[in-house]
Amino acid sequence: MDKKDQFYKKLKIKLKEDTTFPTKYLFKFIVPANEGLVKQVENIFDYTGAVITKTSSKTGKYISLSVLVVMKKADDIIVKYKEAEKVEGIISL
Repeated sequence: MDKKDQFYKKLKIKLKEDTTFPTKYLFKFIVPANEGLVKQVENIFDYTGAVITKTSSKTGKYISLSVLVVMKKADDIIVKYKEAEKVEGIISL
């Protein structure tokens, strides 16, 4: 099992222990300041009712995205993180 699989396994256990579903969940990402990359992240949460807040870094090189969305179960959260991994240069917080 690689590190990513271990991370997601631990995250799933923690979410199930600490969270009552459905719940509002806050995803936080940092991407290079590129409108195409920002759009890719926004597309992950299309049609979910997500509230997305974008903030540029002081230097303008990065954009932070906070995504508040109602999630039905822990597996749904992990699916979104795995989709986000595919965005070039993304950092999940």
